[in-house]
Amino acid sequence: MSMHTEEHSLLAPRNLAAFLLVSFIWGGTWLVIRDQISSVPASWSIAYRFIVAAAGMFMLARWRGEPFRMVKGGWPFAIALGIFQFSLNFAFVYRAEGYVTSGLVAVIFALLVVPNAVLGRIVLKQPIRSEFVIGSGIAALGVAMLFAQEYRASPATLGEVLTGALLCVGGILSASAANILQATEGAKRQPLLTLLAWSMLCGVAINAVFALVTVGLPQFDPRPSYALGVLYLGVMGSVVTFPLYYGLVRKVGAGRAAYSSVVVPVVAMILSTLFEGFVWGPLAIAGAVVTVAGMLVAMRTRSAPPPRRATPEP
Repeated sequence: MSMHTEEHSLLAPRNLAAFLLVSFIWGGTWLVIRDQISSVPASWSIAYRFIVAAAGMFMLARWRGEPFRMVKGGWPFAIALGIFQFSLNFAFVYRAEGYVTSGLVAVIFALLVVPNAVLGRIVLKQPIRSEFVIGSGIAALGVAMLFAQEYRASPATLGEVLTGALLCVGGILSASAANILQATEGAKRQPLLTLLAWSMLCGVAINAVFALVTVGLPQFDPRPSYALGVLYLGVMGSVVTFPLYYGLVRKVGAGRAAYSSVVVPVVAMILSTLFEGFVWGPLAIAGAVVTVAGMLVAMRTRSAPPPRRATPEP
């Protein structure tokens, strides 16, 4: 494997380290999100999260030497990412957790690999290899097994589960649209951290306006755990992870980067074992093993490296 090809492989050490870090951090966000919506409307909790995240991202961009301003043509991408990734995606996910358990939401969200691969083929002309299809099928079986186990343990009714699942689908499609947008050549011309910072700020504005219209003036929970949750989701769950994740999207493609959403539910269910009393049965153990096996098969695919980045316009 040439050095250039290895750079764009998910199994390259730097890419794999970023992939695992993102997966483990996001695996821990589901429990925190559930607490965030227990006393404060989802829209305000999302707005607070991205106030922290946007401030942190601007500081990170400055520290890494990226410019404060985007290059020419950046605003449409920033606004679109603000809508799809930092508004609609999180609005659907936070509300889904009001109907079903955090582990079940995480399991359903593993299906992100499917629209990412399909949209990547349609929009970015990225090939879908047979190994990816086979691996995705194996992983989907594992996810279904985890879903069955989580549903059995869930106190939710069938109607609540279906409502939560539909909200998850909305979040999946929104996140996938943002993933593909981030991988386009126009988005790649933008400094990544700068683009994310402005996108998050757009997300704050959208969520705050929506919250004002739908639930009224800002609400805040005085519990220290709520404030710490906002900080964790803003810093670890956003500032640390989104640059790594979108960096993977640009390097290895949206389909394979989305396999973090396959690892995340396994992590989420392990944390549920520690903090929510989730009991692992044979079905859950088998589902976790099958899911990881499918991911490993799919990650063995090799595709042509993405086109070289164009020179940014002044």
